[in-house]
Amino acid sequence: MNRHASVLTRGGEAPASADRPTALRGARHAVREPIPTYLSYVGGKDIDAEKYVYTVTTRSILDDVFESLTLKRRLEQGRVRPEDAGDLVVGRVALADQETVEEASRAAAEAFREWSRWPQERRMELGAVLRRRIVEGCDDMVDVLIAEGNPRALAEWQVAGLLETFSEETLSWVGELMHREFEHGGRRLLVRRRPDGVVCVNPPQNAPASSALFGITALMAGNAVVVRAPRSAPFGVMYALREFVVPALEEIGAPPGVLNVVCGRPGPMMRSWLESPYINDILYIGSTENGLTFQEECVRHGKKPVLELAGNDCVVVWRDADLDLAVEALTECFYGSGQICMVPNQVLAHPAIADELLERLSVAVAKLRPGYPDEEGVLLSPVLRSERFFTVVKDALDKGASLVHGARRLEADGSPSDTGLFLEPTVLRVDGMEKCREIEAVRRETFFPLLPVIVPEADTDEALLERFLDYVNSNPYGLRNSVWASDEHVLGRFEREIDNGGLLKINDSHIGFLPYLPTHGGTGLTGGVFGEANYPMLRTSHLQGVSIARGIRPHQAVFGAYDAVRAARAGATD
Repeated sequence: MNRHASVLTRGGEAPASADRPTALRGARHAVREPIPTYLSYVGGKDIDAEKYVYTVTTRSILDDVFESLTLKRRLEQGRVRPEDAGDLVVGRVALADQETVEEASRAAAEAFREWSRWPQERRMELGAVLRRRIVEGCDDMVDVLIAEGNPRALAEWQVAGLLETFSEETLSWVGELMHREFEHGGRRLLVRRRPDGVVCVNPPQNAPASSALFGITALMAGNAVVVRAPRSAPFGVMYALREFVVPALEEIGAPPGVLNVVCGRPGPMMRSWLESPYINDILYIGSTENGLTFQEECVRHGKKPVLELAGNDCVVVWRDADLDLAVEALTECFYGSGQICMVPNQVLAHPAIADELLERLSVAVAKLRPGYPDEEGVLLSPVLRSERFFTVVKDALDKGASLVHGARRLEADGSPSDTGLFLEPTVLRVDGMEKCREIEAVRRETFFPLLPVIVPEADTDEALLERFLDYVNSNPYGLRNSVWASDEHVLGRFEREIDNGGLLKINDSHIGFLPYLPTHGGTGLTGGVFGEANYPMLRTSHLQGVSIARGIRPHQAVFGAYDAVRAARAGATD
């Protein structure tokens, strides 16, 4: 961990604690308070507030959820002084009022005028600087994500994704798509993407910090950005943007106001963005139901919606797949207890290997364990609203599925319990493809540690291949799909014919990140009617063509192409 930051408080250093990492105790841009505090950041300045949102450690919630959440509520009500909260509190974030929210939009619009005039190559410097800062501070970033509840392995995975998002390969490739030039007929022709204006980013509560950093790539297209730190988990967002992005913007000399960050309730802030004359695009990350409704609102108000919604990803395991590697990839379903949109959600298993696959999968998932997020090897996260999980499992069993493994509550030590905050990784077997989507666990994203394995009726391989292709392409969701096979014919068919989704992985990790390829985005219920692989630089900009002529007569420009055809015909006749 980097040790460059010192603790800033009114009365000296805050007490050290294993639950409050050095990265949190020493946030460089935190206000001088007994605990790390971030204010609203608008127009390059801090704006205080009357109310704050407090983040308590996940360890304290696992030890006593009632006591921890009661403390959080009392702190936010002003009934407990921050200095009396002890080490249960990670930090706090100012809760922006309506005036501050509106000022953030105005500040972004003002900064956009200057920022959009910068040459693209200068704006692209932000990516390189930010990547360097993430590399230097990645350990601190992981500590912050752990403090907000992410198991260490998942925190490291998120940071790995950010390193690919800001990699030289990805940024150079996307940069090439932003501007192309051609010479034709005495003209210089440009096809370029121009920034839309002010882009608002609404991160989800399950991965807010990394999602916020993903959204701010819209800055490099020339947009100004406003980020809402979600009220349920604001501290990591503030930390990531204030400790990484703001210093990077300052380093390249970006105008104040090009990035603004405020914490607030989603309803009022979304309404403010929709009604604001300064806002152009809104990047919304959330549930499909809410997202599609919000899409309609955006269009009605003349805003561009960029949606990142639910996934219900499918993994195909063919008869000649490497089952050891396939099972390893399938266990990714349970990372974060399935509360990640891009993990596998359902499996299509060739009937010839289904029994062996399920046997191996049962052994693998039994090794996954819950625990405190700072412990090595922990991949499961608490599931606070778990009643629906058991309703979904019951629905599957009532409709003919069989339980292969799991379906119990667990304590942090892995022991079964009626009151545990963890859910045991659960595998279901679903026989038959014809009616499998009548089962809710198959039909829609569940956001639980639950993986249905669909085993179709025996048939010829060619018939099964056609059915598998149709099934994957007919998935109403469209985030990621994976295929495990060795037969080049089978792999070729999937590579050529799968058009559903923003990303297709073949014999590879389902959730692993790669340069050049998108980390987010998809079709159908995942991305809405405008859905596709999501590179925010591209999605928050628009195409524009430019012709720069030198000595061209307008009449020739209008009729020249047709005159050339007539001349060619005349020459052919002669």
